[in-house]
Amino acid sequence: MERLKRKYWSCIMLVILLMSSLVMACSSETPTDNTAENEPPAQSNADNGADETGSESGETVYPIKTDKKLKYWGELPGNLTGVKSSHDDVPFFQEWQKKTGVQLEFTAPPTNQGKETLNVMLASGDLPDMIEYNFLSFPGGPEKAISDGYILKLNDLIDKHAPNLKKYLQEHPEIDKMVKTDSGSYYSFPFIRGDDSLRVYQGPIVRKDWLDELGLPIPETIDDWTAMLTAFKEKKGAAAPFAVNSKPRILNDFNSGAFSGAYGVARTFYLENGEIKFGPAEEGYKQFLALFRDWYAKGLIDKNIATLDSKAMDANMATGATGATVGNAGGGIGKWQPMVSEHDPDAVLVAAPYPVLNKGDVSKFGQKEFPFSTGGMVAITTMSKDPELAAKLLDYGYSEEGRMFFNFGTEGVSYNMVDGYPKYTDLIMKNPDKLAPAQSMSLYIRGNYNGPFVQDKRYLEQYLALDTQREAVQIWQKTDIDKHQLPPITPTPEESSEYAKIMTDINTLVDEMTLKIILGTDPVDSFEGYVAKMKSLKLDRAIEIQKAALDRYNSR
Repeated sequence: MERLKRKYWSCIMLVILLMSSLVMACSSETPTDNTAENEPPAQSNADNGADETGSESGETVYPIKTDKKLKYWGELPGNLTGVKSSHDDVPFFQEWQKKTGVQLEFTAPPTNQGKETLNVMLASGDLPDMIEYNFLSFPGGPEKAISDGYILKLNDLIDKHAPNLKKYLQEHPEIDKMVKTDSGSYYSFPFIRGDDSLRVYQGPIVRKDWLDELGLPIPETIDDWTAMLTAFKEKKGAAAPFAVNSKPRILNDFNSGAFSGAYGVARTFYLENGEIKFGPAEEGYKQFLALFRDWYAKGLIDKNIATLDSKAMDANMATGATGATVGNAGGGIGKWQPMVSEHDPDAVLVAAPYPVLNKGDVSKFGQKEFPFSTGGMVAITTMSKDPELAAKLLDYGYSEEGRMFFNFGTEGVSYNMVDGYPKYTDLIMKNPDKLAPAQSMSLYIRGNYNGPFVQDKRYLEQYLALDTQREAVQIWQKTDIDKHQLPPITPTPEESSEYAKIMTDINTLVDEMTLKIILGTDPVDSFEGYVAKMKSLKLDRAIEIQKAALDRYNSR
């Protein structure tokens, strides 16, 4: 605690300089923060743990009998931007408090300013009871956040006060391995994808009606893709036959290796016969760049590929300027199909497999999440007024009742049981306020994004309302990604700063190389020079750090 106080005084000028960010975080979006910030903690009527849990055995019974109020910091779901301004206005968060019996005071950072606002809050030393944040991205990792005195090591709390999470991890040792550090420290209540079908949601998408009209098959090989995009341009008049939202897509080559995978590489670290490799330094990445450079030069890729945003991408799809892309089953096919149908009633968007060089091959890479997903994890801070109560609150999401609530909401409101199946009501699927299902879901459940709970595949079965969406997931699942994807490894606190500096420089260089070669600013043969520069920036040392982290992970 003294360490946090010293940190506060040493960082006071930083806090003053960034006070505007705090004001934004505590504005009308989160009115509860200002009104209760300086109030003393409420005194509980319960004088022992048995009263609070409602069970003398220590097994938590919900709602918990307590009048304590805990502070909870986390971002408002992105789907609710423009729909609700604070957690207090969202039915899910209101009902969560009722079902658990724990009152919560919410604070949310301004949209897209979570990291910056968190840094200011940590510097101030004034922490809430719980923080919803990806602590794997914390400088030095979760062990550093623990040793710096920001968040608690949760082993004892989970053992004594989170029986539902404890039981789940005991029954799923492969996930238990993922949610703790190399030294065995639990640091958050994690978001867990409860079924393999929930782990794949992204891949190539094409206009099937155009293919039928042109007598072309669903593309499987790179040659198929070249022929298809050429036909889309020349015979369908597509101004941008292939396009993707630029920032999360082209600079990262979709990170899934959507097209570089055909050449045996991905734009990240991966495993090849037990050896860790970095895709952008391999020969296959040069071949991928040559392909996209050729497509760009021939007008097969949107000329604004480096700056295309989601609004322009939507317009491309809706107007028929684009006939092929990479996107999600829900936020891609589900969003674009109504748009293209409005302009062309015969339009049909379908999935294509991840492309390969030779027909019949299976792509090495593709998008696939781990069962433990880094979004939605919740840590308990060292300044929590009642860590035991916070643990009991968070453990609710791993109970049978809590899992139903997080995934489906309140029975009779957001879902009804129909022949033993939790079926969403029209409030969700045909919202009277004309909200899209993704938006209405985010009002009443957390199943369609993340949080401290186990996600249920029955949410997805209903969210993907179109046959083409469900078929897409099955098609995109057919890759060899499991053989090549690195598990969620972490550098030690000592390695972390060194690794971060190396990879910041290297990733900046890779982004530069990727765009310059694709756009024709640099020749393809400049690739070797870029690789040499990656080596000079200590790529080999980054691989060494990754290898050490992998060895520690395998020893957990």
